[in-house]
Amino acid sequence: MSGSREMLTVLTRGIPSDSLPPGKRRSDTIPHAPVRNHTLNCDEKKLAVGNALRYFPQKFHEILAYEFLNELETYGHIYMYRFLPSVPLRAYPIDSFPAKCKQAASIMLMICNNLDPAVAQFPEELVTYGGNGQVFSNWAQFWLTMKYLSEMNEQQTLVLYSGHPLGLFPSKPDLPRAVITNGMVIPNYSSQEHYQNMFALGVTMYGQMTAGSYCYIGPQGIVHGTTITIMNAGRKYLGLDDLSGCVFVSSGLGGMSGAQAKAAIISGCIGVIAEVDYDALKKRYDQGWLLEIQSNLDDLIVRIRTAKRNKEVLSIGYHGNIVDLWERLVVEWEKNRELLVNLGSDQTSCHNISSGGYYPVQVTVQEAQKIMRDDPERFKILINETLRRHVTAVNKLAAAGMFFWDYGNAFLLEADRAGADVGRKGLSLRFRYPSYVQDIMGDIFSLGFGPFRWVCTSGLTADLSTTDKIAAEVIESLLADENLDEVIRQQYNDNLTWIKEAGKHNLVVGSQARILYSDRRGRMKIAEKLNKAVLDGKLKGPVVISRDHHDVSGTDSPYRETSNIEDGSAFTADMAVQNCIGTGLRGATWIALHNGGGVGWGEVLNGGFGLLLDGSASANERAKLLLGWDVSNGVARRCWSGNENAFLAINNAMREDNLLNVTLPHKVELDLLKK
Repeated sequence: MSGSREMLTVLTRGIPSDSLPPGKRRSDTIPHAPVRNHTLNCDEKKLAVGNALRYFPQKFHEILAYEFLNELETYGHIYMYRFLPSVPLRAYPIDSFPAKCKQAASIMLMICNNLDPAVAQFPEELVTYGGNGQVFSNWAQFWLTMKYLSEMNEQQTLVLYSGHPLGLFPSKPDLPRAVITNGMVIPNYSSQEHYQNMFALGVTMYGQMTAGSYCYIGPQGIVHGTTITIMNAGRKYLGLDDLSGCVFVSSGLGGMSGAQAKAAIISGCIGVIAEVDYDALKKRYDQGWLLEIQSNLDDLIVRIRTAKRNKEVLSIGYHGNIVDLWERLVVEWEKNRELLVNLGSDQTSCHNISSGGYYPVQVTVQEAQKIMRDDPERFKILINETLRRHVTAVNKLAAAGMFFWDYGNAFLLEADRAGADVGRKGLSLRFRYPSYVQDIMGDIFSLGFGPFRWVCTSGLTADLSTTDKIAAEVIESLLADENLDEVIRQQYNDNLTWIKEAGKHNLVVGSQARILYSDRRGRMKIAEKLNKAVLDGKLKGPVVISRDHHDVSGTDSPYRETSNIEDGSAFTADMAVQNCIGTGLRGATWIALHNGGGVGWGEVLNGGFGLLLDGSASANERAKLLLGWDVSNGVARRCWSGNENAFLAINNAMREDNLLNVTLPHKVELDLLKK
């Protein structure tokens, strides 16, 4: 422990003032972000360099100016590779971090976890997941933020504007230690083109959902959500609780999408996941999440047939473009009347479609990257043609009996923009295929269930096992209620199975973290028990609780999280903004509000939080207030939109808390207006 703390004292140094570290080149042995596109002119490039130089004393400007200009012209952004940390970044035990208060140390821990090469997609570009989900915009921001956090006391709050640490400001102990905003752009300028140029200038940043709020816990977070989705898709579309022998085809094995292979195994089906990037595919294979790799379509088809016949539980990674796979599955259907796929989806990063989130089928990945950089218009033409072919193949298989859903990655939205036959009319949120939120997860969110997470800051696997047991005991106690509504009981049962099995599936990547889906009652009770376990010494360190922004209240996203809001308010964003404000007022350790995330820049607003449970009475009270609000805010909004599950959930909540008094809708029959 003392050795780690001594090593991490480097994090207190901040921006160098006496001498520059030796120049560094980025590593040749790890994946890197694609070149970022922008259209800055000569004067704007100078402005970008000047913006970056502001972090450093003037005596260094002559050296750094041309270095930064070279990065901008070579990579499309100024990352400041010279300032890459020499200390390995990971989730060290909380006491290893040089900080004056535990809350600041917990934020340092979570930042370092987000940038751990085992966790981050492109660590040297500060990208955690999604192709462009940044923790910071450049390494100067990292160093300055760490210095501020090492100096912070409980009467200060750190303010961060799109990665830039504005500074420490006087505050109170029961208010947040950090307030983060990412990409808060005036609505008329929230376009992809504006974003690319503003990111190149270093004045805004895409924080995805949990990258720029430091709450990412590796692909485990989406393993659970994907598992729940596949299981419920089997129930809804196939009428099956047992998915043995069923084939689920999708694409993407990078950051969030990397969870699909493991989720297929846990769900008991055959998962076939296409991925163009061999490094991403091999990473999942080395983790044990992907059981087999195939690069030849003939061999893959034979393997699928064998697995179906033997009802194997299997995950196969296809090294190739998903469109080639879909089109080959069409050939097998049309030639042999053999439908080799039962369920289908897509998890490529279509929110980042112009910068490497989705690759054209007509050329190799290397050729595509060159075209992306040198001829963006041609790249767009190739992408649009690929999307049309993609949808055509899916349509043929769906007509044959496969069930396909959009996984909220903007696939159908971008396919629609490309002219593919996705059946959308006007501004309708309904496409030929449902969003998984519309058909599966929306009703679960409306019940108040969503991705509740925690991180054991001790770094001990024993602590994580203890928290698993605590969560299981809480769920079992809730299931003992004979008056529990059956729709809620099913969710508790699914999550009880998950939490009891989670430790067996080797899900931890980076921090000792866990996730489950729970509602207001479950989250509050689990947090209370975790806090008490810290107080009693059953846990050897504090616990950070948080959630994915992809939750009940955290996100306003008309093509994903709020796609089942059908009262006309799906394009409004009051819920996410109010959610962020409300968690701050109720004492979160840090809060974050982002533009973008999941379905892309300008398409969504989302908010998140982190709260340190240190065993204190204050932490217990804050958790109770915060979690009650964090869930009920979204349930109340969903109830007002007319969702029956939300009506049930919010009435249950009001019975349990006499301080909660929500406006309920009266039932309306629009048939009255018929002539």
